[in-house]
Amino acid sequence: MKNKTKTPCIAIFGTGSDVGKSIVATALCRFFRNKGIRVAPFKAQNMSNNSGVTPEGLEMGRAQIVQAEAAKIPPHADMNPILLKPTSDVGSQVVVLGRAVENQTASQYHKEKEALFSTTCAALNRLREQYELIVMEGAGSCAEVNLMAHDIVNFRMAEYADAPIILVADIHRGGVFAQIVGTLECLSQDQKDRIAGFIINRFRGDITLFQDGISWIEQKTGKKVFGVLPWYNHFRIEAEDSVVIEHPATVLPEKSDMPMIAVIRLPHISNFTDFDPLLALNGVKICFIEQKQPLSAFNAVILPGSKNTRFDLEWLKTTGWAEMLMQYAESGGNILGICGGYQMLGRMVHDPEGSEGHPGSTSGLSLLPIETVLKPPKTTTLTRFSWHGLDGTGYEIHVGQTYRIDGKPLSDILEQDRIIGTYMHGLFDSPEITKHWLKRIGLSHIGVSKLHGPAARDHEYDLLAEHFEKHIDTQAIFKLSGL
Repeated sequence: MKNKTKTPCIAIFGTGSDVGKSIVATALCRFFRNKGIRVAPFKAQNMSNNSGVTPEGLEMGRAQIVQAEAAKIPPHADMNPILLKPTSDVGSQVVVLGRAVENQTASQYHKEKEALFSTTCAALNRLREQYELIVMEGAGSCAEVNLMAHDIVNFRMAEYADAPIILVADIHRGGVFAQIVGTLECLSQDQKDRIAGFIINRFRGDITLFQDGISWIEQKTGKKVFGVLPWYNHFRIEAEDSVVIEHPATVLPEKSDMPMIAVIRLPHISNFTDFDPLLALNGVKICFIEQKQPLSAFNAVILPGSKNTRFDLEWLKTTGWAEMLMQYAESGGNILGICGGYQMLGRMVHDPEGSEGHPGSTSGLSLLPIETVLKPPKTTTLTRFSWHGLDGTGYEIHVGQTYRIDGKPLSDILEQDRIIGTYMHGLFDSPEITKHWLKRIGLSHIGVSKLHGPAARDHEYDLLAEHFEKHIDTQAIFKLSGL
């Protein structure tokens, strides 16, 4: 297949997962946008349970939505034509061009890769007809030799787009020289030739002391180090993968000097970036917790979204979390359930067609008067909602219909005493909604800036671009782009 369009592309690959590909791609989207270039992000295939909804009501990965926001353009499913949402260790829901197709095992998915590659190429072509530059992102390590034959997101896509590649390595995890040289050693000569140079991410300390390291890399590889990005704490960009919240430690809120809110780290947690606006607040600490622990000292406990509600509901029971949550509720604790967490707060979750696994029903926590039936079609929509006269905008992504068992109409946000449930992702993007919820859980003294939610994110993209330009040879990257 040959590409008939000429719009240039630049690809950002990594030496591994969570090394900073998404951050670099986001920085480039804002950098080029600030230069007046009409730029768009693209990731052929994303594997993540962190997704969002486009204005057309289609689903795509949050990372590419973030990059579209950085580029100041509306997100579109062509920017992430294939999204894999893991439902188990070996299977995922496959979302193609924004619509859920079916659940597949890895082996089933590999059999359809050729057709899906054509789909991704067509999506890229459409973007190239509309924009002046495409910033492409790879997936995981670009040098997974056992996966290369079936890979449609790294080198095969870069070759199709004739895109030069910047390889990102993470010095914080150690072995950065081995990361870079080892990656190159796993590649064919043609693949090596496509890599233009490197960006080293997450450096701590005095960068001048690493100059010898930069020289060694350039002499060893014959390729340019475009720069070294220092660790940053003065801004926050949404993370792509839940790896950033894996294996959280037990916390002791009674020993904290500030109030604390707990988020239960479910095995199949989805859309954990719902809580980024809370993480940005001063005077309250948000804790992701996984191991069972007492909850009485937390001001609130949140059950987040889940890609496998019934599995995670059973996990709550077998780990003892369900008992802990019930005790917390009985003692007057505040519990908020979002999406899958909302479904778990009800009396039953039914899955007659096996949408998430084996058909059947699972009893819930019975803290809200609802039942849920998991069945197609999947709801993906941007939604305006109201809560106690306060307006908000969120988005829904769920398989299933929820109804009240007491016969009363279902509201966007359902409350019963101190228990609240909703399907609204992005609930805390609205400053007024956030203030109201904080007041309900006894934290009315916590200030919420007007620079909150989407406005705050836009400000963070500017700070990221400034950080990037300060430490990276952007002139060389601009030249590399071919513009």
